[in-house]
Amino acid sequence: MTDGYDGPILEIENLSISFFTRLREIPAVMDFSVKVMPGEAVGLVGESGCGKSTVALGVMQDLGKNGKIVSGSIKFKGRDLGAMSMEELRDIRGSEIAMIYQEPMASLNPAMKIGSQLMEVPIVHKGVSKSEAYDRALQVVTDVKLPDPKRMLDSYPHQLSGGQQQRIVIAMALMAEPSLLILDEPTTALDVTVEAAVVELVKELGAKYGTSMLFISHNLGLVLETCDRLCVMYSGEAVETGSIEAVFDHMQHPYTQALFRSIPLPGADKNARPLKAIPGNFPLPHERPNGCNFGPRCDYFEAGRCDAQAIPMAATSQERHDTRCLKFQEIDWNAPIVQGDSTEKPAPGRVVLKMENLRKYYEVAANALFGSSGEKKVVKANETLSFEAREGETLAIVGESGCGKSTFAKVLMGLETATEGKILLDNREIQDIPIEDRDTSTIADIQMVFQNPFDTLNPSMTVGRQIIRALEVFGVGDSDAARRDRMLTLLDLVKLPRAFADRMPRQLSGGQKQRVGIARAFAGDARIVVADEPVSALDVSVQAAVTDLLMEIQREHKTTLLFISHDLSIVRYLSDRVMVMYLGHVVELGTTDQVFSPPYHPYTEALLSAVPIADTSIEKQHIVLEGDIPSAMNPPSGCPFQTRCRWKSKVPGGLCEQEIPPVRTLSHGHQLKCHLSDAQLNQMEPVIKIAAE
Repeated sequence: MTDGYDGPILEIENLSISFFTRLREIPAVMDFSVKVMPGEAVGLVGESGCGKSTVALGVMQDLGKNGKIVSGSIKFKGRDLGAMSMEELRDIRGSEIAMIYQEPMASLNPAMKIGSQLMEVPIVHKGVSKSEAYDRALQVVTDVKLPDPKRMLDSYPHQLSGGQQQRIVIAMALMAEPSLLILDEPTTALDVTVEAAVVELVKELGAKYGTSMLFISHNLGLVLETCDRLCVMYSGEAVETGSIEAVFDHMQHPYTQALFRSIPLPGADKNARPLKAIPGNFPLPHERPNGCNFGPRCDYFEAGRCDAQAIPMAATSQERHDTRCLKFQEIDWNAPIVQGDSTEKPAPGRVVLKMENLRKYYEVAANALFGSSGEKKVVKANETLSFEAREGETLAIVGESGCGKSTFAKVLMGLETATEGKILLDNREIQDIPIEDRDTSTIADIQMVFQNPFDTLNPSMTVGRQIIRALEVFGVGDSDAARRDRMLTLLDLVKLPRAFADRMPRQLSGGQKQRVGIARAFAGDARIVVADEPVSALDVSVQAAVTDLLMEIQREHKTTLLFISHDLSIVRYLSDRVMVMYLGHVVELGTTDQVFSPPYHPYTEALLSAVPIADTSIEKQHIVLEGDIPSAMNPPSGCPFQTRCRWKSKVPGGLCEQEIPPVRTLSHGHQLKCHLSDAQLNQMEPVIKIAAE
């Protein structure tokens, strides 16, 4: 380790990486440059397929058999990584450069205890003794704020939750105290509250160990909270680099601007101020346009100039702020957004769906792993859910994994039946009718759009055939020709070209597959659509287009949308009412404005604080939840949230630990399940404030 080195820890210059297939060379990254200084965190931002992870694999010199650095260099502390032998690379990887991947289980060995996996790092890289390695492992597990560190070291990976596994992977990366940490979307699979805690942890540990970071993400809010500088990538190229303030507040590239306009920041409103999706599609690596890669989708494109030759990076008037745009000095960056069509907010119609004290319990063997000894345990997935949804209304259901959101959706769809309580569809009880016994019109009335568009389409059927199949099931159309016409109309409805009817799912992007899923859900004129995290697997620019599409269909068909999500920015933008769930209980229910302004349920308050917002003018209260969500198999006594609540000490007599709070109705139908007094609730401060100019 070259101690005392004060140049850039990582310096990538004019890097080009290609993958070679039998047919052609596919350029993944072109003319890419970035610098990471000691102790600095640099964010790498862009949509999927733009080359972010390829850059990271290039740094690790791990491009596989068909990947190759075609030109340019990657230097670590002044030494060219490309010129190193395998032995030299092996010494550096894991000890001086560590990488944290998106999926924690990809980095953990399921057959080894956590302690052994952590101890391996200093034993291999630093040659320390077993007892010293154990002490160091114990220290790092304590550093990453895991409960009961000794028990953690003695556990297997499958015994930990996703958030705990990701912390162990971070601990493993930090075991050798690397100079450079590469994080590739490290929190995508985690809940927002866990994400907030992990991000906080990464920042603290970065400061403690003086580690430099390359943080890869498509979430601009997260980059704002973790990084000092950022580099925006589009289609294999860096298009803008600069400090967080420079790029967020004085952007100088049309793609950066378009990206910000497609994110639901506070103030965006689906009726008055709709998001603006980026037109067109991302170019495939071997079909990039001439000149500027972003040209075909750019509002400022000038034929004969922007597509004449390759465009180099140019320095702007600010220090270390560069852009790949010929016209950056001519564009009025402060011009107001040309507004999308604003629409009237439709008045919600009659109640179409009503739930009364719905409960769903599962019985599992107490010793489920090792065969039952006859003893049963009850998992309380849903506790006394009551709400109603109206025609043409969007009701958002919010909460962390394990709070019972998806269980409730399954009961509604008929994939599970209720334990107790009622579900009324047009005053008809359906809670006890499993899906195989439901009539066609009930099935057509309640449809679902799933989180992962890749899992919901049949890979061996064309897109058109899959939609026609749904029409046959719902009994729509009296002939094949009528059904084909209806299928083409549905493709128009979700804004996909009619030619896509003959395509296979593998030929579609994630956003296009999700549109097919939506077309299929609306095949039988669904009246209630349960959208389970329908945009969380999609890029921000595609998210804007898909949410817009859902809204447009809703306005036209007066559909009731039940929108399950943990992304509160999208919820704030889309929903009319919000239901917050925690451990099977509805802890807060009200209009979007009521839920997003105080008084809050303490859990809602923590959720709002955890959401990263890509806006430098926002000030947030800082609330990080300690501990993990308790298990529904063994819920805490009293209020389900009391083990993590920062307000608990304000309630006298240990009431929070003894009694489940009653549902209270505040003004205008705003419901809370909390023991705090009215006076205490009224003292709550807003979590999100827009700073005064």
